[in-house]
This record gives sequence, C-alpha cells and structure tokens, in this order.
Amino acid sequence: MSPSPATGPTGSTPAADGLVSRIPGIVRKMEPSVVTIFTDNSLGSGVVYRADGIILTNEHVVERQRRVQVAFADGKRVAGRVLARDARTDLAVLKAERDDLHPATFQQKLPVQGELALALGSPLGFENTVTAGIISGLDREVPDSAQAGHALVDLIQTDAAISPGVSGGALVNGRGEVVGINEAYIPPQEGAVSIGFAIPAGTVVWAVEQLLDKGKVTHSFLGVDLRTLTPEIARSLDVEAEAGAIIISTARGGPAADAGLRQGDVITAFAGQPVRSSEDVVDRLRDLRPGTKATVAIQRDGSVQQVSVTIGEAPAS
Repeated sequence: MSPSPATGPTGSTPAADGLVSRIPGIVRKMEPSVVTIFTDNSLGSGVVYRADGIILTNEHVVERQRRVQVAFADGKRVAGRVLARDARTDLAVLKAERDDLHPATFQQKLPVQGELALALGSPLGFENTVTAGIISGLDREVPDSAQAGHALVDLIQTDAAISPGVSGGALVNGRGEVVGINEAYIPPQEGAVSIGFAIPAGTVVWAVEQLLDKGKVTHSFLGVDLRTLTPEIARSLDVEAEAGAIIISTARGGPAADAGLRQGDVITAFAGQPVRSSEDVVDRLRDLRPGTKATVAIQRDGSVQQVSVTIGEAPAS
C-alpha cells in the first residue's frame, strides 16, 4: 500500500498550507490598490491603474455619472471625475484627486484553471473585503447578458464570492497580480453557488489604454462565436484537429461569413500566429484595425485551408 500524503492539522497538504499562509501578505499588498467608488445612488469598486490618480472600474458602476467619490484603504476619501467609458467591455476610467497612489500589477496572460483567486472589493458597502477561491473556468459568457445591451463574453469564471459592490474590483492571483476585473455573478436564486465572472486583465489593459489615449475603444470584428477546442468537443463533433478555436456560429453579413467561414471550422492560425484557444483569436483581433486583411487557417473536413478575411468594425451595442 502506498503511503498517504503528509497533511497538516486540518487535513490539507503542506503545499496547500503554504499557499493559504501567503494570502494575508497578498491582501496587504493589494489593499492600497483597490478602492470603493460612490455614485449618487450606488457604490462599486475600482482598481488603481496609475499613481497619478487614474482608476479603472466597470462602466455599469459609474453609468452616466460624471462625478464620483473615491474611498481608499487608508481612510482617505476624495472626489473623482469620470474620463471615459466603454459599454462593450463594461470598463470606465476616472481621475481621483490624489497623486500618491499604488498602481496594481496586471498579468495580461490568462490564468490557469484551478489556480488561486482572490476577489477584492466592497460587497454591499463592506469596504476592503476579500474572498478566496480558484479560477473555475475560462472563455465564459454571462447568460442573457446580450439582452441587457451587450454580451459579456470571454470572461474568467471564479468561485471566489462576488456580490453587489464588488464589481470593478480586482481578481488577484497567488503572486498579487490582477488577472481580472470583477464583473458579475449569478445570484443564488438562479440555483448558482459561487459562480462569478471577471474581465481578463489583457482585455482590461487593451481597453483602458485606448480610453486614456482616445476617449473611446475601437473594436475590430470578425463575426464569430468561438470556443476553445477541447478533446471532449473534438470527439463530440468528430473534429480531427488537435487544438484551435472552433466556430460555433457566424454573424450573418459579418466578415467571417462573407469570407466563407462556417460553423464547425476550426481556426488553427490567425494573422500569422498559431491559435490554441479562443482567447488567442481575441488577442490577435485586438491588434488588427478595421479594414485590415488577415489570413485565417482553418481545418475543415480533415483538410487545412487558408481564408482571407477583411476585418470589420464591431457594430454599436
């Protein structure tokens, strides 16, 4: 009989105990970088982006507000002005009247499913709250979000508790890096238990830099609904490709459909770069301006084809 792994007093392994013991230090590091944002009729959370007072949050936190109040972990509270917002990514930037802030560090690479996740924010007004869990999934879509005006897709899923007021706060990994901005959760009355979502940090930085530079975000558009190809999906759909992003559907009249791409095609390369996940396609698309021609390598019916697509601009939400 093989020996059982050594465990701590609560039955956890030494590695798990070490990870848990690091959480207080991560929280101390992050607390100065997470703020509470007060509007006329609600509150939410935000993350310090630059030391000179630039803070990011969700667009739905500030909505149409131009002026807000920003509270910090050190007890100070100052006025803030909303600079720009983007409904499609649900992100906004504001300028707080303070220039001695501690910017967060953003990990723009996607986290790994199963790794530690801490959600920091102000649920229901309880400022400077932290909850712990793991990265539960990637490439998620908030159900029925399109009915609210824009679809929330390509999100990180976590079981670290996200409640009203945590939106705009930080989802942090075991190194104290922001991997996402807390976005939404499925409430318990829907039958959910700890199902929350965050906007990936790569999307956040890409959008915020445009908001600060131009006051708006230009969204390139391929017109496809994608999923990362997994062995299970490949078997169920009888797909021969080993890796890539499979097209679930195409938008009628969109760039992909006009180029002849169709449901079931597996994108294996895009704009000269290999594709192993749907996020790879999203990443490449961010670097392409509308009107640009890009080559898409697909696997269809066991053969590889090269298709030229003219990138479009995303329609208004």
